[in-house]
Amino acid sequence: MSAFLEVTMKDIDFEIIETNGINTRIASMGEGPLVIFCHGWPESWYSYRYQIPSVAEAGYRAVAYDVRGYGESDKPLEITDYTMKLLTADVIGIVKALGYDQAITIGHDWGGPIALNTAALFPEIITATGTLSVPYMPKSPIPILDLWKEIYKDRFFYQLYFQQEGVAEEEFENDLERALLLTYTNSDGRGMKKAIEKSGSGLNPHKGTDATFLEGMEEFDELPGWLTQEDIDYFVSQFEISGLRGPLNRYRAQNIDWEELSSSLPDQIEQPAFFITGSLDPVNFFVSSQQSLTERIKSNYKNLLIVEELQGIGHWTQQEAPEKVNSFILSFLADL
Repeated sequence: MSAFLEVTMKDIDFEIIETNGINTRIASMGEGPLVIFCHGWPESWYSYRYQIPSVAEAGYRAVAYDVRGYGESDKPLEITDYTMKLLTADVIGIVKALGYDQAITIGHDWGGPIALNTAALFPEIITATGTLSVPYMPKSPIPILDLWKEIYKDRFFYQLYFQQEGVAEEEFENDLERALLLTYTNSDGRGMKKAIEKSGSGLNPHKGTDATFLEGMEEFDELPGWLTQEDIDYFVSQFEISGLRGPLNRYRAQNIDWEELSSSLPDQIEQPAFFITGSLDPVNFFVSSQQSLTERIKSNYKNLLIVEELQGIGHWTQQEAPEKVNSFILSFLADL
């Protein structure tokens, strides 16, 4: 482990708190206004290892947590235990358990919708919000899984592959290290450049509906600069605890979200907000558009203070470009 991370891990306070009826593990540092970091799939509180000390040093209480189903947080069994309604209530539970009345949420990947929807549903508690990779999006006219089935009816799409319980779990859990390594290295800047060279786009148009998630992924000889063996070992250790069922159930609960929240979510995020993504983030390739990033998302926010596209960066935004991301986050917090 690097000297930086050795110092950071020693300074982080870990505790289990009760939130929304479950036990949640949090990693906390600093004192001051509360900033809650929500992670995505397949990740951990550890995804914010570079942000926690930076935000704490700036005068905030920085808290990253294991989302339900991950790491050392509770792992309910059912798909219905992983709805967005419950995930946002978990965040509010953290705010209350730590004795705060208000907080700022920041999220990446699935943590983005968690952070944003918590802000949308609890505007009196969440005073500002920001996301990496996934912006606030308007309500889908039909349940999102039905929409994906229409768009990807003749091609492989990972979210549809994840729907059959046990299948993706088995693929990942047969060799956790290989599965996580392929996932991380095929979606970062280097992996996406390779994918574009091979297929002309960030997605593999040749994978059929009967393919598996890891099928066709590039196996690199060397780790990328942003990811060490120590990092991989830590992520693997967390999924050895949790398995993949809970994390994958989040994808399976999306149509329930549509039923529960489609009439509750506003067209715009009202609070001050930021959005940061990488120019090679695969999320950008899901929908083809001639519009710039700013044009695509600005109507979804009332007060979008920062919007940045980091050149050459892939999906793991805050891990691939921690210094740039930290700079934007601190600038955003200062402007509040």
